[in-house]
Amino acid sequence: MIVQTGRFGKLEVAEADLISIAGGILGFPEFTKFCLVDPGDDVLIVWLQSLENPELAIPLLEPKIFKTDYTVRLSAAELRELKLDNVNQSAVFTILTIADDISQMTANLKAPLVINLREKLAKQVVLQENEYTIKHPMFKELRTHLMTIASQRRGSSASDVAAEARESSIISIETIPPSLTVKSLQA
Repeated sequence: MIVQTGRFGKLEVAEADLISIAGGILGFPEFTKFCLVDPGDDVLIVWLQSLENPELAIPLLEPKIFKTDYTVRLSAAELRELKLDNVNQSAVFTILTIADDISQMTANLKAPLVINLREKLAKQVVLQENEYTIKHPMFKELRTHLMTIASQRRGSSASDVAAEARESSIISIETIPPSLTVKSLQA
């Protein structure tokens, strides 16, 4: 299907790349069909693009990039809702708030998005752990991570660098590795 978006223009979304979020995202319960978009830059942020509202695109980031000890503990009910019989079939993303001053960017560690990679189902879960906040400052860690990647690429040939320039594209669910941050409360 062809989807016209406000941020990325026209995108072709395969049926296999649709993600269903029953109940939507907090604040947007009416939108339940999404896809993940790679904006084509090297910032590591991906976007959860609504297929029902072209203006709704939510920035996401894998939390292990800036908080290596992050763990998501799911209840039995949440595991059932996500049809997760194996927590290693899931990916976890934090929802970002990107301020006008990008250095004030924060991640919502309290309510991450968990995706069942096999079933293409997702849910924004509200974690019970008090150690996590909804506005975790993380720009410094992201910048450090990006600088490490950039320094590793400096040895690349010019053709490799030219090949990196690309347009926005849909992220195929099959290419997303499991996060290994999800734990069952029973474990």
